[in-house]
Amino acid sequence: MGMKPDYWDSAKRALARRDPVLAAIMRRHPRVHLEPRGEPFHTLARAIVGQQISVKAAQSVWNRFVEVAVEVVPEKIIPLKKPQLRACGLSERKCEYISDLAQRFADGHVHVHRWPRMGDEEVIADLVQVRGIGRWTAEMFLMFNLLRPDVFPLDDLGLQKGLRLAYHGGRKVSMKTLRRRGEAWRPWRSVATWYLWRSLDPVPVEY
Repeated sequence: MGMKPDYWDSAKRALARRDPVLAAIMRRHPRVHLEPRGEPFHTLARAIVGQQISVKAAQSVWNRFVEVAVEVVPEKIIPLKKPQLRACGLSERKCEYISDLAQRFADGHVHVHRWPRMGDEEVIADLVQVRGIGRWTAEMFLMFNLLRPDVFPLDDLGLQKGLRLAYHGGRKVSMKTLRRRGEAWRPWRSVATWYLWRSLDPVPVEY
């Protein structure tokens, strides 16, 4: 298991004191934690693959994508043809997004070195200018690559499901209600989100 974020244990203690439901979920997963993904391209590519599909489907598509690419780096992705990418289960549009992302990294159009010094919303604003990267993908990047502690990706279907099951008996509730729940977890919403994902079966994709 990789190194845990330096804020992880403090965040767990703070969340457990505030929220007995979340505390119970954390107790069921005592020796796991979010693991950093050090390669920005890998993180963004995986997030694009997982857009708007279930956890299980995303994992299946990603596994096939890795088999075809061999190594998830721009130099290996750029030569791949669209039929090869489509055969992995990627949609037409996701094929374009992945190829475009690889080309941007290879050409140096993505200024990766600036992101660690930028605020969360600044990083999101920078990333969403890249084709195929919306707010959800940028939030996944903040969590899994930059290890930001207070990201709450409410558009994520897994997070929505985890919240409904843990706090509302599986009933459908408004986004406003779900957002209000997250407010109680500041400034550790990334940690709360990650454990809600862990409460699901299958667990979410590791970006």
